[in-house]
Amino acid sequence: MEHLSMSCKERTRLEVFSRVKARQITRVKAAALLGLSYRQTLTLRAYRRYAKRGAAGLVHGLRGKVSNRGHDRSHRQTVLAAYRQSYGDFGPTLAAEQMAARDDLAVNHETLRRWLVNEGLWRGSRKRQQHRSRRARKAHAGELVQLDGSPHDWLEGRGPRLTLVEFVDDATGRAYGRFYAEETTARR
Repeated sequence: MEHLSMSCKERTRLEVFSRVKARQITRVKAAALLGLSYRQTLTLRAYRRYAKRGAAGLVHGLRGKVSNRGHDRSHRQTVLAAYRQSYGDFGPTLAAEQMAARDDLAVNHETLRRWLVNEGLWRGSRKRQQHRSRRARKAHAGELVQLDGSPHDWLEGRGPRLTLVEFVDDATGRAYGRFYAEETTARR
């Protein structure tokens, strides 16, 4: 078995198990390197497979085989034909739901999406809304004046508690601030 077809985890196990077999490290150290308990390394089936079959014993047994959960080619072709015929303007989720309800064709929406992308029938492009849009400034000074008050102990205990009221002209961006006893529009 080639080492290139092994996963990173399998290559790491191969290296550690070969060092155990050569008696360069103990199983306790191997357990620590692999993130396993000592008990797991004592009876580790993977190590026994390695000792019996070499590197081939560390490769996952289902590699290269068809998944037990997969669909056969005829089911895929039937689903894609139904999509082309009746659901071409549907997204994968709605199409999967409607196929299950109307045509008794069961397929997961993510599986259908993947099939549609592979066939070139679906481009998964989300149309995102713009997060924020800036309002254009007013054209003339004084057209819009924004104000805000900030009550705070501005004098740090050396005088009364005051509110800073700030006025900002939208057109020019000029700011004017003044302290008042409270945030109100009443003149005093």
